[in-house]
Amino acid sequence: MIKEFKCTICGQAMDQKYLPMKNWNIDGLLCGKCYSKKIFEHYPGKHVRVNTSD
Repeated sequence: MIKEFKCTICGQAMDQKYLPMKNWNIDGLLCGKCYSKKIFEHYPGKHVRVNTSD
């Protein structure tokens, strides 16, 4: 049986799961959209994604 994970905030099914940071006080997993939204709420400014696979 495959368990389908749902985002704690929006309730949407997730392909990729993200753990919230402890200081966010969120119990459960987040989807990418909600995780990004929380990042911007708690850490305002410009966020640049870095590819570390090189």
